[in-house]
This record gives sequence, C-alpha cells and structure tokens, in this order.
Amino acid sequence: MDDAHTGSCLCGAVRFRTRGPLRGVIYCHCSQCRKQSGHFYAATNVPNADITIVGAESITWYEASSFARRGFCKTCGSLLFWKPQDDEYVSVLAGLFDKPTGLQGQCHIFVGDKGDYYTIDDGLPQFEKSTPSIKVADE
Repeated sequence: MDDAHTGSCLCGAVRFRTRGPLRGVIYCHCSQCRKQSGHFYAATNVPNADITIVGAESITWYEASSFARRGFCKTCGSLLFWKPQDDEYVSVLAGLFDKPTGLQGQCHIFVGDKGDYYTIDDGLPQFEKSTPSIKVADE
C-alpha cells in the first residue's frame, strides 16, 4: 500500500491523512492495550513525516510508560495513537481509517498476556512478547 489514506475519531474532532506505505496490522494483546481499549489493539504505523493531523488540540496524551504515550480524542474518547517517545513514527489504530483501507493483519504480539475469554485462530504468526522488528517497552 503506497497511496494516501484518511481517517478520524468517532466525532470527527481529530482527522488525519497519511502518505506512503502502511505496515500490516499488528494485534497487541498486552495488558495496557487491553485495559485501554477493553479488548486488544489493532494498529498500523506511519512515519511522523507522513501523517498530517487536523484537530491536534482535541488529542489528550496519556504517558502509559516511560517508553510510549497513548493519544485519544478528548471529546469522544476514541483511541487514536500509540507513540514511542524516541522514535519517528506513530502507530495509528486501524479502525480509524476510512474505507477502503487495503490493510491486512500481520501478526499478534503479547499473546502470553491475552485475555482468557477469546481465542486467536486467524492463522497469523503469534509471539509470546514481541518480535525484534516491533519496538515495545521493556518489562
């Protein structure tokens, strides 16, 4: 995928446009993602230079760890972004994108921490914690 994509929060106070390729969707089952979303995260990512955000004043950032912060709409509460403190990209929740997205699942991370009320049976690779190519907080 190498074209532009648009998306927004539920109320439309935060809108964005991306340029360039989007990573496949990573499903994160860690306890932080589950507690914030009520299930698990499904996100792609974009270099900072390739995303334009309109309505940034409506984003509240929560520093969940010293490694990363999580952005959500302060009006409607939509989960928006996961942003590492020291990297030049932002993860964007896949459900925010307007259709068609062209996105496809890539893998599941932190499956050792997943909820006990669901199974993962989509055939995608599963990792107990993470993979070397996906930066996450140290435990």
